[in-house]
Amino acid sequence: MSIHVRWLGHASYQIKAANKVIYIDLKKYGKVVEASEKADIILVTHGHSDHCCPEEIQKVSKKDTMVIAPSNCARRIGGNVRSLKAGEEVSLDSITIKAVEAYNIKRLKPSGEPWHPKGYGVGYLIKAGDKAIYHAGDTDLIPEMRELRNVDLALLPTGDKYTMDRAESAEAAVMIKPKIAMAMHTWGNDSTEFSKKVEANSQTRVILLQEGEEYRLG
Repeated sequence: MSIHVRWLGHASYQIKAANKVIYIDLKKYGKVVEASEKADIILVTHGHSDHCCPEEIQKVSKKDTMVIAPSNCARRIGGNVRSLKAGEEVSLDSITIKAVEAYNIKRLKPSGEPWHPKGYGVGYLIKAGDKAIYHAGDTDLIPEMRELRNVDLALLPTGDKYTMDRAESAEAAVMIKPKIAMAMHTWGNDSTEFSKKVEANSQTRVILLQEGEEYRLG
């Protein structure tokens, strides 16, 4: 099965697999490429405004679109939205969506509270046929990543402040051992350091997409 993965900018992706169109963290943010094709599945990792955008979700939704979002985003979207806690999963035809942990350990507000406390958001493991794609969401390097197995493509944040930095994201890639890793949520940072560290310490291939660029997996 061929899967087409298009980076729309920041943490936003369009994935086409098994005749389904999937969007993750839709947001018209800066130079983000416009999403236009109607969605079969829309995934939101958490309620922060650069990930949860009801207006963009509405643009690509149709009557039977499955929308999955944590409650902190779902209440802003309205309508029939399903929330998954880490460890829970749902299927649509041959596609399975599983929520996984995503949270901060080191990235803290001045008050000492994490920007993303455990339970606030999730990452997603998307399985289509024999392929698995991991979208990490906004997260630090966390021990639960060791539990991920047989990942074909890992989409990892590298921007620091709210998420892993480039070195930590590279460490995550080495831990997860995906066939391919991509940097996202970069906040404009150069991802060359991420790429070099991953490829020097693992068999993982790093592909750095430009906004709007598509990669064919499989």
